[in-house]
Amino acid sequence: MTYQSVKLTRAGGVATLTITSKKGSMGPAFWQDVPHALADLGGARVLIVRGEEMFSAGLDVKASAASIGATLGDPVKFAAVVDEMHAAIEGLAALPIPVVAAVHGWCIGAGLELIAACDIRVCSADARFRLPEVLLGITADLGGLQRLPHVIGRGRAAYLALSAEPIDAATAERWGLVTEVLDTQGALFARADALAAHLASLPAKALEGTKRILHDDLPHAQSLADAVAWNARHMTAGGLGAALKK
Repeated sequence: MTYQSVKLTRAGGVATLTITSKKGSMGPAFWQDVPHALADLGGARVLIVRGEEMFSAGLDVKASAASIGATLGDPVKFAAVVDEMHAAIEGLAALPIPVVAAVHGWCIGAGLELIAACDIRVCSADARFRLPEVLLGITADLGGLQRLPHVIGRGRAAYLALSAEPIDAATAERWGLVTEVLDTQGALFARADALAAHLASLPAKALEGTKRILHDDLPHAQSLADAVAWNARHMTAGGLGAALKK
């Protein structure tokens, strides 16, 4: 398919979803494109999410003003508009394959909420992260307030969300928002490609089960039982034997 605000490419088992809109802004077309792109992943083993000009300047407020403005004062209609945005980010989070976010430049608002839904995040030294919704008189409602506390801790998530202050790449790494900072954008994308290729070489069911257990918010005993049950269903003698011989 042809999309208006994203581009989907494939190299072996790795798919790359690139945000192509100006400054990576997320307008109505973006929220419509992403679910279709996710449905087009086919047999991809790993997905990389990245930007073109920068990662993302966040919600395109100007392009979204008409659709959102028409719902003000009507919670039901407003929820219907936001549900379309949720479908994109929640669909990304629900993928059974690993998702790697490669961030360069600004990652703002909805862009930050999107990468919080990814499994692994790496960035270049020029990356900047910000959750500025309070400056617009709104509360972040695309999953960032739910996911970021699990990623960086409640206090740091509260700082980002309440102060609307940006953080740089070094701070993002220190806080655990990203696992690695690369010197340049070129090095970032090379690292994301290499990491994705490595992940794509690993047993798919093992990755899927690991991701599922990591993200299921269940009591400890139930989570342990789920991990055991997953292995009971999917572990093979051949796969285990090959691993033991290494």
